[in-house]
Amino acid sequence: MSVGIRHDDLRRRNRAMVISAVRRASQPSRTEIAATTGLSHSTISTIASDLIAEGILAEAKGNEQAAMKRGRPQVALALDPKAASIVAVVLSLNSLSAAVIDYAGNTIVEDSRRLVTQRMAAHALIDECVAMIRDLIARVETSNGPVLRIALAVQGITDSGSRKLLWSPITSHDDIPFADSLEQEFGVPVTVENDCNMIAEALRWRDPARYRDDFIAILLSHGIGMGLVLKGELFTGTHSSGGEFGHMIHRPDGALCRCGRRGCVEAYAGNYAIWRNARLGDENAEPLADLSDEDITALADAARDHDGPEREAFRKAGEAIGFGLGSMFALIDPAPLAFVGVGATAFDLMEPHVRAAIARTAGGLHSKAISFDTEPNEVPLIRLGCLMRALLYVDQEIFASGTTPRHTGADVA
Repeated sequence: MSVGIRHDDLRRRNRAMVISAVRRASQPSRTEIAATTGLSHSTISTIASDLIAEGILAEAKGNEQAAMKRGRPQVALALDPKAASIVAVVLSLNSLSAAVIDYAGNTIVEDSRRLVTQRMAAHALIDECVAMIRDLIARVETSNGPVLRIALAVQGITDSGSRKLLWSPITSHDDIPFADSLEQEFGVPVTVENDCNMIAEALRWRDPARYRDDFIAILLSHGIGMGLVLKGELFTGTHSSGGEFGHMIHRPDGALCRCGRRGCVEAYAGNYAIWRNARLGDENAEPLADLSDEDITALADAARDHDGPEREAFRKAGEAIGFGLGSMFALIDPAPLAFVGVGATAFDLMEPHVRAAIARTAGGLHSKAISFDTEPNEVPLIRLGCLMRALLYVDQEIFASGTTPRHTGADVA
């Protein structure tokens, strides 16, 4: 028995398909959208006309690629930058940054500042986010589209509903209700996302050929995190954001971790752990609150130059990561990996030990076929993941349904 589709549902689905095709391509023609979506040319023309009239799409100007084709020139479609805007916020250890981004994904204004996050009260962290967002919105010209979504990425464990920070090494406070507080201030929907999940989201958009159905993003920084995509879906737990690779146990009752437990992967592979092993040689020493990128770069240079405690520290880090991945690969098939963050600049020192450890596990049957890639700076990826998550919400939940906001300007308060 076939099930009929309501006209409103069909219209929404078709609008969503057209918007998605334009979002994913670089100024596609109506013919190219038809090839991507399977919709008829007449349907696409009708939808495109509606979306242009609503200020969501626009006809691209100066499309040289279309003009070079033989026959009647194709008119390309583009996202109208002034249709809407979103705010992407990244909160990590001792750092806060944010940007207002237009509907086409261009940064309008941005700011960053250093905070001593571990010494701040929970309400002070929220207040800092509010103040930065409010200042950025005030700097946006009224001709830009209204802010329709705020996405906050934070270092730590977030709840599966993307509403609050459950736990983080950047603060001593748990269960911080960022989404509720920001929604009360700005009156637009807010999500609170795990930073590594946003890295995975960004990789999927930036390089869809490599990062598509199954892949893993590992953050190698002061902490160790993971973004995991399985069968095209970002993995999250039933309660938390999932993917806490850094706090899997590498050695029971082993080195002291920032989380207060012992033997975590992070307690061997985090920047503070590598520095502690290289400089102090004491796995029970209290983890340092902060390390500069230059500190890790100096350790890596010393490890490349001569054998000694620095090289041994990176060996231990690679071994911990490798055994952790091997345990994962015993449950899921090996998948492409991206190592992201300042620690990735020293991955050449860890990679042989990562591979050797994986090969010693049940998940290492095909260890030689596992491919690694590195990216030294995580912040642009975290922001990209945030902005794409927010823009897709606007695409699918607001503009596809035809509920285009009628007010103008970026002011949300």
